[in-house]
Amino acid sequence: MVIKKIIIGFAVLGIWAGLAWADVDLPTKFSNQGSIGNTRHNMTQRQASGGGPSGVSMDPYRNDYQEVCVYCHTPHGANSNVTLPLWNRTLKTTTYATYDLLGTSSLTQVVGQPGPNSLACLSCHDGQTAVDSIINMPGSGRYDPAQATTQNNTFLNTWDNSRGPDATVHLGLNPVPGQGCLACHSAGAGFVGAGATDFTVFAIGTDLRNDHPVGITYPALSGATADYKQPGRTKGSATFFDVDSDTNMGKGEVRVYDGKVECASCHDPHGVPSGGAGSTFKPAFLRVANSGSALCLTCHSK
Repeated sequence: MVIKKIIIGFAVLGIWAGLAWADVDLPTKFSNQGSIGNTRHNMTQRQASGGGPSGVSMDPYRNDYQEVCVYCHTPHGANSNVTLPLWNRTLKTTTYATYDLLGTSSLTQVVGQPGPNSLACLSCHDGQTAVDSIINMPGSGRYDPAQATTQNNTFLNTWDNSRGPDATVHLGLNPVPGQGCLACHSAGAGFVGAGATDFTVFAIGTDLRNDHPVGITYPALSGATADYKQPGRTKGSATFFDVDSDTNMGKGEVRVYDGKVECASCHDPHGVPSGGAGSTFKPAFLRVANSGSALCLTCHSK
């Protein structure tokens, strides 16, 4: 028993980091069907389909609000600094390294900073903010408007994880190996990462030069049509590819926002069914599955 305790202690300290016990890419234990609650975007991490971790292992590192939607949305007291639907997350002021800094000669459009429909995704995926850093926690008297731009751990620590230990550390998807969520969710996490999927690829950081450009004008909307297809339909600030010709902007239809390509142009964080009702969502929360480069060819004429 003493030896077992010593072994666990060494693992927690990270002394065994880098050894071969870490899992690299585990298949999700969520069903990826029905709703966002059955996907990895369920930050309560208690899978409706069963068979996954109890969530207790994550409770010390994030508030378990026991509500899936609240990690991004709130019906009252939303973040008014950004044009996103009832946005509840902290959005820090950030300057991102954008694709144009590569100096590629093939780039014909000006690349700006990410717009709201990219910042929503980056509020987790750039790793600067804890996954549980929200403005309005469930229940009365749990509201801090300053959380709109600043993560306040003192405020976050007031939450009681009723299903497990209270969070004393609030972690984000920091892209630095061994830090934040990647302390467990990375290939080098050693014994500590046993049973944890490698999330390194999802930790984008603030350097976007090796990712598809966002905040960039869609060329076909500025007259450059030789290599790009015209979306054709408009709804509000979005222009979209109406693939089913029903004039409605469906979840599975690629779109541009205010004339710009953003993260949500190709991804829907709630999941898009691959077929009819009850079907499995398309991989990586894509609007169009990229088999045979179908997603790429929605926009690009090649």
